[in-house]
Amino acid sequence: MTKAVVLAERPVGMPKQSDFAVIETDLADPADGEIQVKNVCMSVDPYMRGRMVDRKSYVPPFQIGEVLTGGSIGQVTASNHAGFAVGDYVSSHYGWREAYTAPVEGIEKLGDIVAPPSAYLGAIGMPGMTAYVGLLEVGALKQGETVFVSGAAGAVGSIVGQIAKLKGCRVLGSAGSADKVEWLQDELGFDYAFNYKAGDLLSHLREGAPDGLDVYFDNVGGDHLQAAIMHMRPFGRIPLCGAISMYNDVEPPPGPNNLAMAIGLGLTLRGFIVSHFNHLSVQFRKDMEGWVTSGQIKYQETVYEGIDGAADAFIGLFTGANTGKMIVNF
Repeated sequence: MTKAVVLAERPVGMPKQSDFAVIETDLADPADGEIQVKNVCMSVDPYMRGRMVDRKSYVPPFQIGEVLTGGSIGQVTASNHAGFAVGDYVSSHYGWREAYTAPVEGIEKLGDIVAPPSAYLGAIGMPGMTAYVGLLEVGALKQGETVFVSGAAGAVGSIVGQIAKLKGCRVLGSAGSADKVEWLQDELGFDYAFNYKAGDLLSHLREGAPDGLDVYFDNVGGDHLQAAIMHMRPFGRIPLCGAISMYNDVEPPPGPNNLAMAIGLGLTLRGFIVSHFNHLSVQFRKDMEGWVTSGQIKYQETVYEGIDGAADAFIGLFTGANTGKMIVNF
């Protein structure tokens, strides 16, 4: 037997503990072509909130009573497939469970790893690659530009800012506490960081980037997007990665009222998801492993222990409980 988390009810507004339930399930021996894996750690990510709503999206919604899925790193404990051996580290979407038995399709063998397994859920995983492709491909970053990233102390935003610094750019970031602002400036090397709860957003942007913004990496949406549009330079680019400020809204919020400025400024606003750029995954891993092992990119994790803490970890994403990547260890 093993434990897993199911969706008990569809959240309305902010998710709550009763929306989730921990259950026990059987753990079968692997059949031909299957492996059995014990998860070492799992990820919770903001995009999962959208899958808890019964609506059409780029991934199907979770169903009531269904074991949830998400990124996880595990070790093979039994194998009935020639390509996987006991002890191999693997990456999969079989998160929200302590262990699983499954066919190998969709399961990636990590091979030699140069950092702790959890890093392959964060800086060297999906959030890191989201930052990498969003900034360099969608944002078309150029040397010496000025970049603003919202949600800068999160798993994606913190990597965005550091990549931009590696590329010789001036970097601004917003976060939700004084401690996070201090981390961004003192540890990650942001040129200017601010607490979005204190003061006017546009005033902060004008102070941190008097000559305007070339790239705004949007993780928040809402008022952050509106303020950034107001301060963009001509031909600026805005990668639309997320809109966490509105994920728990029960009614659609009004959009920015200054979108017309994008016309005269020649702005590019482009939404994306990381799977649009799977062809870059090998190059991303090579680059990011190099940056992490050399100390050029730093990362932080907020860790919850055990499957029973998974719901709390997920809810914490929307209350500012995490600095860097939110991880559940097993």
